[in-house]
Amino acid sequence: MVTVMVIHQSSGTPNKGERVAIGIDGFFSGGITKDQLTDSRGEAHFADVEPCNGRIFVSGQTAYTGRIEGRVIVYI
Repeated sequence: MVTVMVIHQSSGTPNKGERVAIGIDGFFSGGITKDQLTDSRGEAHFADVEPCNGRIFVSGQTAYTGRIEGRVIVYI
């Protein structure tokens, strides 16, 4: 399971209602998840995503590139 926490960079507060998706690297195993909306804590949960390399998209924009596992915090 992977959890993405979205934080507003200037205020440091969690962003509720942001669309988050994960792009998973890999020729055969790669792909992109369905969008998840962040909750009141700014978290989007991806129960079926194993640790991987890839990208995190927030509202269609790349917010993070690299290793994705556990909890990843992105600032927008």
